[in-house]
Amino acid sequence: MKGRDGNLLKDITIGQFFPGDSIIHRLDPRFKIVMTFIFIIMIFTGESMICLGIGAVYTLTAVLLSKIKLKMFVKSVKPLMPFLFITAFLNILFVSDGTVYFHWKFIKITSEGINVSVFMIIRIVMLIVGSSLLTYTTSPITLTDAVERLLSPLKRFKFPVHELAMMMSIALRFIPTLIEETDKIISAQKARGAEIDTGSLVNRAKNLVSILIPLFISAFRRADELATAMECRCYSGGEGRTRLRQLKSSSRDYIALSVTVFFLLCVIVTNLIYS
Repeated sequence: MKGRDGNLLKDITIGQFFPGDSIIHRLDPRFKIVMTFIFIIMIFTGESMICLGIGAVYTLTAVLLSKIKLKMFVKSVKPLMPFLFITAFLNILFVSDGTVYFHWKFIKITSEGINVSVFMIIRIVMLIVGSSLLTYTTSPITLTDAVERLLSPLKRFKFPVHELAMMMSIALRFIPTLIEETDKIISAQKARGAEIDTGSLVNRAKNLVSILIPLFISAFRRADELATAMECRCYSGGEGRTRLRQLKSSSRDYIALSVTVFFLLCVIVTNLIYS
């Protein structure tokens, strides 16, 4: 029987990859990483709702082209909703500019406070959805190769590019595994009578110890097994390493990058017009 915590853990989709043959899936992962950074700049550069509207059009178009179910993107946002609502509530309370709608003692709700809260929620939701699209449509191995290729100029400065890319790949790969392991531990502790999601806040914090200790032990055990497996396969880092799949760019990659840059320019121009 799955409890509330188990269902919440299943909503976490960070690091998951959904195989497919959409236009977004077929894009060169190096271009997708660059476009993701441009998208982040686009979102944080926008200073008005019109700018966010431009970003929303770009995000929705990319989501539809990926052919990934919308509910998966909803799942990526759902775990962060409490944090978003708390932040929005604090913005409403502490931003006092604009027309006053409600005022009682130290509580003041203004038009500017509501606008800032809504703006912040939309911006973060778009950021989560746009960033999730990168991992949803790119396998961890391909993503590792792309990061390594993008950072390859740093090898001249003795920067451990391959090791950094490998650590990122392993971290992304083990996020779903650790989430599944946490879900199993919670179910096992509940079967033994542990009250994980009941009682006061202090009691809940204490009950987390029964989850964190087995989780850390499991994580270290998996890390040791992975290190042993890599040593048995004579892994020695990126020196002399070959790749099964070579990354090759095509015209669609440059078209997608050009479209992303065009949307960024639209946001910049909109800021200049309405500033």
